[in-house]
Amino acid sequence: MNVDYFIARLSNNLQVFAGLLRNVDAGQAAWKPSADEWSILEVINHLYDEERDDFRTRLALTLSDPDRDWPPIDPPTWVIERRYNERHLDSSFNDFAAERDKSLSWLKSLKEPRWELTHLTPNGSRTAGDLLASWLAHDFLHIRQLTRLNWQHAALVAAPFQTAYAGPWKES
Repeated sequence: MNVDYFIARLSNNLQVFAGLLRNVDAGQAAWKPSADEWSILEVINHLYDEERDDFRTRLALTLSDPDRDWPPIDPPTWVIERRYNERHLDSSFNDFAAERDKSLSWLKSLKEPRWELTHLTPNGSRTAGDLLASWLAHDFLHIRQLTRLNWQHAALVAAPFQTAYAGPWKES
């Protein structure tokens, strides 16, 4: 596994997230296309918690003690319980960026990690390499989600004008 590739992409993605959040006001940050979809604030706070409580923590445990139980996580519940949508976007992004910086420093500090080390879960096994690859993939899923939220909001504020000339949004 080329850890430098993943470090570089995780680092670059921090700038992508910053760009997607630039000039987003409080109203847009908390806006949800529907009751069952997340807002920009909910996405960025989810990323913050995942950075701290999921990916870095679970990867570190798998590399150091693959048989040790992972701490439980509950992202859908956290959105409500931790009141993501009531937070401020700038401070939420800064919290996420600080955690990402910690993650990048930690990843750079690893000396000959054993990416094949495997943690068994009730849903199957996960290697340390699987976790690192999934961490980056998780970023890309939420980059797509934030891009879609920006696209949907642009259509909303353009009314009565239409965005159809741009082309339709197509899910893969």
